[in-house]
Amino acid sequence: MIYTFKSRFATRIQEFIAQKNALGFGYLESSRLLRDFDRFCLTYFPDADSLTENLCLAWATKKDTEGNNTFRNRMMPVREFARYLNRNGETAYVLPPDIARKDTPYAPYIYTEAEILAIWDVLDHLIPRSGFPVRQFVIPAMVKLLYCCGLRPAEARRLRVGDVDMDKGRLNIMESKQHRSRIVMMTDDVAEMLSDCNTAVSAVMPDREPFFPNSEGGFYGKRGLEKTFRQTLMKAGIDGTGRRSPRLYDFRHTFATHRLYHWMCEGKDLNAMLPYLSAYMGHAQLSDTYYYIHLVPGLMEEMSDFAFSSAEVLLPEVETDE
Repeated sequence: MIYTFKSRFATRIQEFIAQKNALGFGYLESSRLLRDFDRFCLTYFPDADSLTENLCLAWATKKDTEGNNTFRNRMMPVREFARYLNRNGETAYVLPPDIARKDTPYAPYIYTEAEILAIWDVLDHLIPRSGFPVRQFVIPAMVKLLYCCGLRPAEARRLRVGDVDMDKGRLNIMESKQHRSRIVMMTDDVAEMLSDCNTAVSAVMPDREPFFPNSEGGFYGKRGLEKTFRQTLMKAGIDGTGRRSPRLYDFRHTFATHRLYHWMCEGKDLNAMLPYLSAYMGHAQLSDTYYYIHLVPGLMEEMSDFAFSSAEVLLPEVETDE
């Protein structure tokens, strides 16, 4: 169902979203948050027609059930909207970027190659379910793509058919974190995997928009994918260590870490190669990429024959995530 904006900001919000779409941004999640903002204005500020400090700070009240990162993400589209209004000559209050602090960085779980193979084996034996005959094609390809290309889970879930070019081996990641887009190139085997998945899914859902559809043909939800992944981990016999419980997002950390180890094994100059990894992952600066690289005792020796103690100095200390 198409949402109809009803607050006194309705027309301007729609024009703002249309401008983002015209620039090539899907703006899906941000549009959803702006719908929440529209309902908020309609309920608590029904007569407001300007984005005042009082209104914005009321929106910036953190909910009891809201984590720091979720709160920060809720603020970003409204900040963008305020800047849009200012560019158009209106006076609008822009929420400060430090309105909310980031959560303490989560200690990621770095999968070993053996664990990845065990996960792949479970995924490759998924069976279709009633009402979801392409489950066994969609879920394995989506999860494998996280590790093979270092994608964020949301980036894979939001891929559209038009964003995937199997012939050129290219993914168009539209408006990801901090509203940045990028092109991600795939190896031939990954492109072939997606091509096989697309052929199977298209036979059942020929007019779908999502590349990885759910049982109803819509975009796959976060909770549904995470539930299936937790079941996969149990079947693969992977339960994590202490507070480092394995997550889908950890494939992105593992991708960066394994890439570094392979370069070490190949004798590559890390100072020369890290900017390529940073650009591939969609980071604005190298410090964002350092957060994803983890020197894990045992794994280092296994993959590169480097001593952990001597390799530790290669990367700086990083205190915040990207």
